[in-house]
Amino acid sequence: QVQLVESGGGLVQAGGSLSVSCAASGRIVSINAMGWYRQAPGKQRELVATITNGAITTYADSVKGRFTISRDYDKNTVLLQMNSLKPEDTAVYFCNADIYSTWYSREHYWGQGTQVTVSS
Repeated sequence: QVQLVESGGGLVQAGGSLSVSCAASGRIVSINAMGWYRQAPGKQRELVATITNGAITTYADSVKGRFTISRDYDKNTVLLQMNSLKPEDTAVYFCNADIYSTWYSREHYWGQGTQVTVSS
């Protein structure tokens, strides 16, 4: 059984900063990419940022230069540092990880989501 547990998020004023973190635990042989997605009310879930096991990062255009994704490979955690937040960043943020729970079983896992609210 694999679990992704998120923490962080909350309420902040526009221009402020927040971070969200995610820890993967359970039966894990290896982790490929980890990342963050978000879903605002009435909208589809969208990619925010990802980081591969080779530390290659990708970002949505809307967050480039403001958000930074990082990873602790020993602790199986991923962190999203969010600066210069805007009201349009308000959403539920979901952690995602591409995990081998055995050498032949690979699956994408999701966290439960954590709310980020940016007030104007």
